Amino acid sequence: MTEPLMVQKSPYPVVVEAGQRYWWCACGRSQTQPFCDGSHQGSGFEPVEYQARKSGTVYFCGCKRTGNQPLCDGTHATL
Repeated sequence: MTEPLMVQKSPYPVVVEAGQRYWWCACGRSQTQPFCDGSHQGSGFEPVEYQARKSGTVYFCGCKRTGNQPLCDGTHATL
């Protein structure tokens, strides 16, 4: 697989807790979007770690094309 699967054309708003680590699915195969469930095995993709610096809502990329992995940078608006 050379490109990740596009799951949706909008970000996933997720409430995160300061100090917690989250693993964003970079391949688009996970059934627990936007997080990794191990489905990337053999795809050439690896999950991306995100460590929350503060508690609150962050927007994880859903289209898997962001230039700011794992967070949404608005790229979905151009697809």
